[in-house]
Amino acid sequence: MTRIIIFAKAPLPGFAKTRLIPALGQDGAARLARRMLHGTLSSAVGAMTGPVELCVTPDIASPAWVGVDIPRGVEVSAQGDGDLGVRLARAAQRGIEHGEPVILIGTDCIEMSVVLLRSAAAALEHKNAIIHPAADGGYVLLGLARFHPLLFEDMAWSTDRVAAETVGRIRQLGWSLEVGVPLHDIDEPDDLRRIPMGWL
Repeated sequence: MTRIIIFAKAPLPGFAKTRLIPALGQDGAARLARRMLHGTLSSAVGAMTGPVELCVTPDIASPAWVGVDIPRGVEVSAQGDGDLGVRLARAAQRGIEHGEPVILIGTDCIEMSVVLLRSAAAALEHKNAIIHPAADGGYVLLGLARFHPLLFEDMAWSTDRVAAETVGRIRQLGWSLEVGVPLHDIDEPDDLRRIPMGWL
């Protein structure tokens, strides 16, 4: 059983996908964020690797989440305070301490799929970690069978060194690692060419 933890912002105009607002407007960027959230949830539930957890900001009780469909059976948690590293570490440690390997993903990767998630879960049966770098130098998926805070502390988030630095730290720990193929996030207007026809 491998827990998939999805980090997500509420798909609220002016809050989600802000770097796409110049191309899509606030409402268009929010619609795309909602579409990608639903797609990611569908892939995670369909992978059937174990529990699916939606780790949200703001808190799920916020009006920002009203009208957002969350599939039955998906657990919901709060990201809480701190930078991205603090929030990722907290979620990863919680899952691993319950005896479950974890797969950490966001909702920005256009190639996220049932097959990809099942493959990542399978890798964690014989590896300590798996990472799928993003084309921009970040990562779109980090799977862990063990926890160490080194993977999240003092990281230059939102830079093109995040994946390489994470790989280096995993190797520093002496863990076994699978590095998957690079994938693509939809973050900037130039990325919109990767969106399937009919999505926008």
